[in-house]
Amino acid sequence: MSDIILQTQQLTKEFKGFTAVNQVDLSVQRGSIHALIGPNGAGKTTCFNLLTKFLEPSSGTILFNGIDITRERPAQIARRGIIRSFQISAVFPHLTLLENVRLGLQRMLGTSYHFWRSEKSLHQLNDRALALLAEVGLDDMAHEVTVNLPYGRKRALEIATTLAMEPELMLLDEPTQGMGHEDVHRVTQLIKKVSAGRTILMVEHNMSVISNIADTITVLQRGAVLAEGPYAEVSRNPLVMEAYMGTTDGQLQGAH
Repeated sequence: MSDIILQTQQLTKEFKGFTAVNQVDLSVQRGSIHALIGPNGAGKTTCFNLLTKFLEPSSGTILFNGIDITRERPAQIARRGIIRSFQISAVFPHLTLLENVRLGLQRMLGTSYHFWRSEKSLHQLNDRALALLAEVGLDDMAHEVTVNLPYGRKRALEIATTLAMEPELMLLDEPTQGMGHEDVHRVTQLIKKVSAGRTILMVEHNMSVISNIADTITVLQRGAVLAEGPYAEVSRNPLVMEAYMGTTDGQLQGAH
């Protein structure tokens, strides 16, 4: 049996008669990059919100490392090593890059709320913070104030702060949204780089990103799984092409 890190069984979410996620069976293999795609309104973000417990499932089961986490709270999920990076860049604009990453490291140490301690006590975290910034190519900007960063670099910083939490499973919610071509390429390469030895589940609209880095793709439509497999297989699936493009002619090239 393949090593499954995250599994959902018949995962369902209903909102007053509307079924946003409909009996989704998802299996994410350890060490892989797994992409969740689908047209707008397909249920991708709702699915992410269920996995990180920002929403409670109406029915179904979520297993992480074989343990049922369906009824656990968001903080418990995070402590287990499921860390989510948000659609909108979630960094503190008026702190330096180093300070942002250090905050992520503090949360791991459990010293986040020791307000009475001298800031010097945080200096022990600097080496690790700088190493994480180096991993995402930002070590030369460690003392820059975050608000001055271009958008693509802010997303790279967000990935560094996510890595500071030592995730076993990283959930990336549309990491290249709103980026120009150059930033998309840089962040795509970054995701590929930081995936070494980690598992990534990502929601992403950009097909060129997915075709380059995803090992497995799950396509959602109207809250249900339409297709699953490697990009070469999924992109030729007539049902997928019809869902995205309204046509079964040609290959799936891109959809926003």
